[in-house]
Amino acid sequence: MNKSLKAVLLSALVYPGAGHFFLKKYAMCIALVSVFSVPLFLLISEIVGKANIVVKQIENGEIPLNIAAISESLSSIISDTYAQDLNIKIYVIAAAWLIGILDSYRVSKLKT
Repeated sequence: MNKSLKAVLLSALVYPGAGHFFLKKYAMCIALVSVFSVPLFLLISEIVGKANIVVKQIENGEIPLNIAAISESLSSIISDTYAQDLNIKIYVIAAAWLIGILDSYRVSKLKT
């Protein structure tokens, strides 16, 4: 397996920036890891926060323990601005991943 394929696979399948780390491009590696990790952390923490609200409502007996009621409660918690904020984070995550893949291929081809 050649170096460019390894770098692309590392960036695509392991973590964005892993291919740059393999290619010893540490500054770009740190940039990609940061741009990917921060929105991912914020996305997961917001989702867990909303899930905890629903769990507390279930524990307090405000919501019956069935799928339809839980789904309706989650839908009422998620507003349009919240959904838009989530979409922006998802787009940033996807863009960072794609840039990591493409740039690791570009850098590996420049080195050869």
